[in-house]
Amino acid sequence: MTTAVQTHVPAAKVKPKKAIQGEKLRGYDKVARIPIKVIPTVEAKKKPDWIRVKMSSPAEVARIKATLREQKLYTVCEEAACPNLPQCFADGTATFMIMGDICTRRCPFCDVGHGRPNALDADEPRHTAETIQGLQLKYAVITSVDRDDLKDGGAAHFVEVLNESRALSPNCLIEILVPDFRGRMDIALDLLTETAPDVFNHNIETVPRLYKAFRPGSDYQHSLDLLKIYKERRPDIATKCGFMVGLGETEEEIYALLDDLKAHDVDMITIGQYLQPSKNHAPVDRYVHPDEFQRYMDYGKKIGFFSIWAGPMVRSSYFADRQYYGEDCPAPIRSKKALEAEGKLGC
Repeated sequence: MTTAVQTHVPAAKVKPKKAIQGEKLRGYDKVARIPIKVIPTVEAKKKPDWIRVKMSSPAEVARIKATLREQKLYTVCEEAACPNLPQCFADGTATFMIMGDICTRRCPFCDVGHGRPNALDADEPRHTAETIQGLQLKYAVITSVDRDDLKDGGAAHFVEVLNESRALSPNCLIEILVPDFRGRMDIALDLLTETAPDVFNHNIETVPRLYKAFRPGSDYQHSLDLLKIYKERRPDIATKCGFMVGLGETEEEIYALLDDLKAHDVDMITIGQYLQPSKNHAPVDRYVHPDEFQRYMDYGKKIGFFSIWAGPMVRSSYFADRQYYGEDCPAPIRSKKALEAEGKLGC
């Protein structure tokens, strides 16, 4: 398969904008300097029947958004244009994104803006804790942008958020979805070993063959090592990892990736369909059928993961509390007509 990424390329050759502190770069300006150049998308693939989200309460979505804006907080749900946002917000859950909304990496699958981030907000840990308390959350997920500009990659800021949140909500379980801390692993893990979350999550995103195209600045083996070393230091803490399909990988490569994650002592897995946030992002290579996702779950259970969730709409923090407690992955929402066409409904 071809490794193809794309973005909107201006008709005339235009020099991409330079990063200015505090200003987000998106689209062409974000990905123009990545190693493997993008191929423009002429026409997006039609989404199949199983790419569906459940309708939810607009009032509850509005309430969560108002609370976040009042506390000057960001969520990865909004910044990364997650399709599950209405369902999760209506369910009273959100994945908080700390350390600002500008990332130092340029991944072409991600909708978070790239650039030179502002200084850390010293009030953010307290604001996050107050929001968790105000929303009466029993399970919170905290993630961040990559902060290669910080000596510890932002690990100390994660620790402050953990401490503030536990002070106000001692019964709330906290999962952290961390960057790779590349070049800063030792100092970051020292801090997060001493002050540990309830779940340590790090996304590997894709198979090693596609790393140069889709995770410039990251390293496959480094991400595996991060998860294994943390588990060695804190065997009492659950480790978790997520990745996408539909970027150009093969089914055999996914089984090999699952083998690698198991060999590196990961407990929980999430696998979801890559969806192109806009025509300025990497294209969808293919839409993976729910039956293939089921094969990945069956294989993951066979090799011994505590939990593996795989499905078109599964994301790293999708119903994270339910996965933590060992519940089964929700089935994809399908239309009766499509199931009949595939012979999956009785007479």
